[in-house]
Amino acid sequence: MDNMIIFSMPENMQLTKSLADKLKIEIGIAEFHSFPDGETYVRIESDVKDKAILLICSLDHPNNKICPLLFMARTLKALGAKKIYLVSPYLPYMRQDKQFKPGEAVTSALFAQLLSGFIDHLITIDPHLHRIKHLSEIYSIPTTTLHATKLVATWIKNNVDSPFIIGPDEESEQWVSLVAKEVNASYAIIKKTRYGDRDVKITVPEINDTSKTPVLVDDIISTGTSMIMAIEQLLLRNFKNPICIVVHALFDQKVEENLMRAGAKQIVSCNTIVNPSNQIDVSDLIIEGIKA
Repeated sequence: MDNMIIFSMPENMQLTKSLADKLKIEIGIAEFHSFPDGETYVRIESDVKDKAILLICSLDHPNNKICPLLFMARTLKALGAKKIYLVSPYLPYMRQDKQFKPGEAVTSALFAQLLSGFIDHLITIDPHLHRIKHLSEIYSIPTTTLHATKLVATWIKNNVDSPFIIGPDEESEQWVSLVAKEVNASYAIIKKTRYGDRDVKITVPEINDTSKTPVLVDDIISTGTSMIMAIEQLLLRNFKNPICIVVHALFDQKVEENLMRAGAKQIVSCNTIVNPSNQIDVSDLIIEGIKA
């Protein structure tokens, strides 16, 4: 990785250090400061002229992070950086991918247009694709989409005896089926009808073998509503306390407490977003994407 330097946006230094060590590249020095009114100060101290930049920024809570990120990217270019690779393990604004009601902003496309104007290449992990099948449909720059399914499967193999893989909704089947195949386990999908952010109805399919350990797998846990309902239904059917595994841990401590109170045995996440539940490291996966 000659002539490459890696920078961390705030909150991402642990992952940045891991990547820098494995790639054997320099960590760039940058200063960030928030003024009392919330405006951001950015200063780059390292020499970036003619260098390729790895910029590490997971974009959970994106409204607080996007301005510093764009200021950083534009300043790097102004200082002579040759190419900017944004490594954003969690990519936001994928939910609103069409206009459901007149006058709605299609924010997935608008956010993609904004980001595409400031960076040269996007690397991300398991974006929440639904009606949009590929990021290239909305991003005008090259994109690399990585998948954490093998990492999740490896964790299950190493930590769970006799797993039964369960998806908390139909959208999760794309991950659940692949994880189950890797683990050589059976799987089932819960049907979900969403009426609002916290108003959800679920239907659990008939599952006869309750001797196995249920492992609920999804790409995102945010409010935890669907996962809590799934846990409660499984326990009513005399299953063991389930393990919850998620790629992107968007939940806070209160949601984690609610999940455990509902009966979760354990909550495990990838370190795409910094969270106490992080147990699955994505650094090697990101390196594969960088070298591809």
